[in-house]
Amino acid sequence: MNLVASLSLQTARHLHLAAQGLLRPLGRRVRFADIHATVRQMSLLQIDTINVVARSPYLVLFSRLGAYQANWLEEALASGALFEYWAHEACFIPFEDYPLLRHRMLQPQRLGWKYNQQWVEEHQQEITDLLQHISANGPVRAADFSNDKQTKPGWWAWKPHKRHLENLFSAGQLMVVERRNFQRVYDLHSRVMPEWIDEQHALSEDEAVIQMLSHSARSLGIFRGSWLADYYRLKRAPLKSWLEDAAARGEIVRVEVEQLGEMWLHHTLLPLLEKPLLATHTALLSPFDPVVWDRRRALELFNFDYRIECYTPAEKRKYGYFVLPVLHRGLLKARIDAKMERQAQQLVIRAFWLEEGTRISNAFLNDVQKAINRFAAWQGANQVIIENAPAELLAAWSNRWSIGE
Repeated sequence: MNLVASLSLQTARHLHLAAQGLLRPLGRRVRFADIHATVRQMSLLQIDTINVVARSPYLVLFSRLGAYQANWLEEALASGALFEYWAHEACFIPFEDYPLLRHRMLQPQRLGWKYNQQWVEEHQQEITDLLQHISANGPVRAADFSNDKQTKPGWWAWKPHKRHLENLFSAGQLMVVERRNFQRVYDLHSRVMPEWIDEQHALSEDEAVIQMLSHSARSLGIFRGSWLADYYRLKRAPLKSWLEDAAARGEIVRVEVEQLGEMWLHHTLLPLLEKPLLATHTALLSPFDPVVWDRRRALELFNFDYRIECYTPAEKRKYGYFVLPVLHRGLLKARIDAKMERQAQQLVIRAFWLEEGTRISNAFLNDVQKAINRFAAWQGANQVIIENAPAELLAAWSNRWSIGE
């Protein structure tokens, strides 16, 4: 396999950000079609319900598109441009990729905690009745059913109908056709996709895995072979043979990267090597952004040691509950623990940490403050409050300002 180029570490980072839509700002007014196009570019948009600031999927889109209309994501789902299923985790996925995930639906017992075979077997009549109810009465939410008074609080004690719905969703018998107040609305797969026939349209697992590896390579842009499988949580991926075959057909090319050694570059990025790549974008990233959701990859590529701590007990957290990485011109230079006080219309930055070696230049101060202002204003804030930050930042910004000053 011939070596195409030797690349600096900075260039490798820029190529990855270009593949993810984070190298430069959009540069034009955002359009509804950009929602699907951006999810297509990333392949997957991970879903999480935490809303101390805007929920993660909205943040991931905002980091790339700027101030779009938040209801566009729900519209893209309801229109059939996207669907939901288990990919990296629960994700919005371009609808045209439905065949890639269907094999998981047909073998849901392999999904681990996402599907409970014993529960399904023990509640067959109730589940049959639920499916008949949906068939006769239309889409439902878990909230449409009364709760069991004996149920204890917590995700481990979901009310029975919620468990039924989640299991039917994992098994592909139900699909999420819309979200209302971010709650899933379920309908029958047979009603949403009446022309689908598994024997005719479903891919084999082997075929689907090959396509998922190709999608992962395109969305990562530049990668080590060991990074690929995590993107779709592939457990038995034929990495060695896929790399050989993809290189032979020109889908990827081998490059040598400063400090990282052998890597692979997706062929769609080759034109970017013809002139110097400039990173001009500054954004706050979601903890569930594809750039940082693989801790090992973020550490190896960006020297950014990042752990999602929202599921860690408070006393064991190093930084905070929902910490946002700060991307500035091609580097992850800081992290922010933030919260939206919606009634007060304030974005509260509980703490601001600089990464080791980050230089506080005028460009950094201006770019990051503007990014914070855009982030806050898009969520309806008119004021930013910083509770803890390095003295040099507070001297330049103060600990409180109104957006637009």
